[in-house]
Amino acid sequence: MTETQQWEIRDEAEEWTVRSSSEPFRGRVTGVRTDEVLMPDGSYARRDYQVHPGSVAVLAVDEEQRVLILRQYRHPVRQRLWELPAGLLDVPGENPLHAAQRELFEEAHCKAAEWKVLVDFYTSPGGTDEALRLFLATGLSAADGDRFAAHGEELEIEVQRVPLADLLRLVLAGELHNPTLMAGTLALHAALTTGGVDALRAADSPWPARPFV
Repeated sequence: MTETQQWEIRDEAEEWTVRSSSEPFRGRVTGVRTDEVLMPDGSYARRDYQVHPGSVAVLAVDEEQRVLILRQYRHPVRQRLWELPAGLLDVPGENPLHAAQRELFEEAHCKAAEWKVLVDFYTSPGGTDEALRLFLATGLSAADGDRFAAHGEELEIEVQRVPLADLLRLVLAGELHNPTLMAGTLALHAALTTGGVDALRAADSPWPARPFV
């Protein structure tokens, strides 16, 4: 590589040949798909993965630079985890910003004046096609109207506001394990120590993984 050449590091869309595809299980929101995929050596390999509508999450920061976090029980891992407000894109074509604003209201009874895209990622690309858009929300205030009527696990949600520096320390110490909270904490720290949050993408930026109207 010469001094004038530059690496172009970015993910690219690609699709290998699928010989057969089936969905042996379908739940209320997600399912399991089994594909027979053509490998580079000419053989076929079976790939089982969760089919997912996609998700949104909100890293909300108040005027004291504290991050709003929630704690709730997650049965698959048998733990009560600290997380960010988040939810499913279970309405086809739903605008992810509108979904994120709804989740912030329902889970924390808050609204925000300013919204940016903090980071987009696949939650576990070896096992699910779930794509998640994580928003940065600032200018927090209490939401109007009555609180959302919680149910299920949400009945025992705890809400706290924690300084970003404390969250960063807890993530690196292995005390927090929710991947969205970890990604958001590290991404916000990176943004604040590089170009600043003004350099983040607009809240309505295109999202190829989950196109929306």
